[in-house]
Amino acid sequence: MRALVYTGPNTLEMADVPEPVPNAGESVVEIEAVGICGSDQHAYHGTDPRRVPPLILGHEAAGRVISGPMEGERVTINPMVTCGTCRYCIEKRENLCPDRSLLSIPPREGAFAQRVAIPPENLVVVPEGVPLAHAALAEPLACGWHALRLAANSFVRPIGDARLVVLGGGAIGLGTALAALVYGIKDIWISEPNPARREMLAEAGPFQIYGADEEGPDDGTVPLVVDAYGSEASRTTSTRLAAPGGVIAHIGLAGGGAGLDTRRMTLQEITFFGTYTYTNDDFRATAQAIFDGRFGDFSWIEERPLEDGAQAFIDLDARSVRAAKVVLKP
Repeated sequence: MRALVYTGPNTLEMADVPEPVPNAGESVVEIEAVGICGSDQHAYHGTDPRRVPPLILGHEAAGRVISGPMEGERVTINPMVTCGTCRYCIEKRENLCPDRSLLSIPPREGAFAQRVAIPPENLVVVPEGVPLAHAALAEPLACGWHALRLAANSFVRPIGDARLVVLGGGAIGLGTALAALVYGIKDIWISEPNPARREMLAEAGPFQIYGADEEGPDDGTVPLVVDAYGSEASRTTSTRLAAPGGVIAHIGLAGGGAGLDTRRMTLQEITFFGTYTYTNDDFRATAQAIFDGRFGDFSWIEERPLEDGAQAFIDLDARSVRAAKVVLKP
């Protein structure tokens, strides 16, 4: 089969690769849509030690089952495979399973390919009429859904009453803002440095969009900040923006450990927590929200053939992509 293979830092090549070999009881899915994630970009730059070349990247995927359980079904894929028996899995916090694996992290090859093998319990049936390019984004959208669910547990008052600022307007940041609408939040701000992307974000929903040189919410006035970028600078900003008693959800993985004003956080009782991926329930709830049309029309995605994937990474690096998400079509 054909696949887009990560062969070294800043290098992706189309190649013929072996067909996936399913483990006992697994399904084989013909991929019809797969998104480019920020973690794919980290790997592409050679900064993710978990992803060593040569490797097929990609984990935000949907397609049709061509063999094994659920054969013939249109499905979106939860790429996180867990043991199902540890205390985290039993507690329905599968994202913390110590034996978890993910498509695109060895030993599992990713979905920038024509086919992947995956356990059937990781598949959610997609209704006819729902584009698979939309269904494939259940994975990144579930990250924001999960973050907001955790944040809601930290609020004294209903989360719908909160002002939300999202730092970073990529797919995770925009997905969090769209999920916030589903959660009933009405006062939503997104900070994004890319002017072209700011234009797209303004069209994606009823959000207040601002850049580094534009006026945003005043310091100390934001009950909920979601750091969808995760750098020293964005952590500094999140600490500065958070209101007394506020909540900071750190979902971005840009790197580094500095940036938090822990003295202010202590004096103002600001809650900070890391949020990683999603649970199975979060993934399924997000998928259903997509099927129900609650995430809008997905006008913020751009579709390209898989063969153009290497150029898509170059364009994303150059910040010349207006869309929040590029979806590749094997």
